Amino acid sequence: MRCVIARYPFELTRTGVLDSMKGVKPEPVTGASVTIGRRRYPAKQVGRILTRQDPRDFTAGEVTRAMTRLGFTCHDQPAAAPVGAPVDLGAGLGVPGALRTASALLGGPGPVAV
Repeated sequence: MRCVIARYPFELTRTGVLDSMKGVKPEPVTGASVTIGRRRYPAKQVGRILTRQDPRDFTAGEVTRAMTRLGFTCHDQPAAAPVGAPVDLGAGLGVPGALRTASALLGGPGPVAV
């Protein structure tokens, strides 16, 4: 199927997309995404691999429109965490999960058990 991405025509097929994305590790999804096989890829990553163009040259909308026409499932937003899922407030602060310091979380002194 002929698709236009970043003003350039591409002849894309469903099997061609599957072959191109085989073995590619998905980047973290922060916006529009495409489900290819059992993996969910950012639309910009898919476009970069299929077109070999800089992701700044095309929009995620162009890629999702083409992937939808090929029969892939496209998503507008990243998958949300389930309600009630535990959230680690100290992640990335270098503080063990069981003990947080008030200065790390709230800017106050002293250790606080969470």
